[in-house]
Amino acid sequence: MPGGRGQDSGPAGVDPAPTSPPEHLAGPPTGTTDELDELLLGGPRALSARDLARRTGIALDTVRDYWRTLGLPSHGDDEVMFTERDAQALTLAQELVLEHGLALSTVVTVVRSLGHTSDRLALWQVEALVEDMATRYGLDDTSARLLVLDRLRDLAPLLEQQLLHSYRRQLAAVADRYAAEFGHLRDVTVDGSRLPLARAVGFADMVSFTRRTAGLGSTDLSLFVQRFETAARDVVVSAGGRVVKTIGDAVLFIADSPGAGAAVAIGLADAFGVSLDVEAARGAGGLAEGARGVTPVRVGLVWGRVLSRFGDVFGPSVNLAARLTDVADPSTVLVDAVTAQVLGGDPRFRLTQQSPRELAGVGEVVPYRLESAPV
Repeated sequence: MPGGRGQDSGPAGVDPAPTSPPEHLAGPPTGTTDELDELLLGGPRALSARDLARRTGIALDTVRDYWRTLGLPSHGDDEVMFTERDAQALTLAQELVLEHGLALSTVVTVVRSLGHTSDRLALWQVEALVEDMATRYGLDDTSARLLVLDRLRDLAPLLEQQLLHSYRRQLAAVADRYAAEFGHLRDVTVDGSRLPLARAVGFADMVSFTRRTAGLGSTDLSLFVQRFETAARDVVVSAGGRVVKTIGDAVLFIADSPGAGAAVAIGLADAFGVSLDVEAARGAGGLAEGARGVTPVRVGLVWGRVLSRFGDVFGPSVNLAARLTDVADPSTVLVDAVTAQVLGGDPRFRLTQQSPRELAGVGEVVPYRLESAPV
């Protein structure tokens, strides 16, 4: 990631970021959706759904399903809204079935994953650009959005290159993990009745999120959530885990080993409460509160088997980890007895048995508090 710098200094020959729009951007935006169509879609929207069906030889119902699965709006089979690239995308999707033998339901799942992820990604990035333009140039929200529209023609190719690079790296990382975890099992009979993946799964849930964010304006609330998500992701990745998803005031993470999961869990509890630089936190947007500086988290961690589907994980251990966060104290980590037994021989950690607790949807559980062992 590129490093940040203060406004008073920068690399030799590079001026600090401007605080007002450059002269050629100060007027009304010049970008249009037609120009963006040429850049992003390869040309004008000249085809209807019926045209796509005829052009590709794909049934009209399938054309409708493909577009709907991508999560994009359609207003009828005769509306002219598609381009030649849409026809190419449909043909490539068909090849997954005809040439590679994938089930149609699998192709639907793949397309749905692309639509769901790219929808969120595009909105996330554009909103970040809006915030950047508004802050740098002192614009109101509407003016910032119009300026982003004007700048997309220059920025979109760079964002696209970053997306493709990130996707390829993530796909390579998945392949690396699969090779390391399953490569030696090619000739081994596997119990198909078990959930397939042994993982440490954990939740970190912000304490009193609703109360702490009550009354914040949109800018401060955005900063508050962004700081939490960014810091949480940094901790998870640095300790060897992966973020499955963030859910507003909580983060769900996994790790491939019990030790890595424990390191992530302790790291989150520490970063959001135990070792905060309170004064620095208070200076970062005015959202610090109390002695903790920012909202502390409760963390639950469980080692067990999970099913990975749709970019998410499922199984009893996921539910148990979530329920453990409900009874954890702020800035602490709780694990169940099985996880405590697995971690018991690791000298990096200390486990302290707690009183039995009744967990919603789970029953009575004896939790253990997980901490780093004294040095």
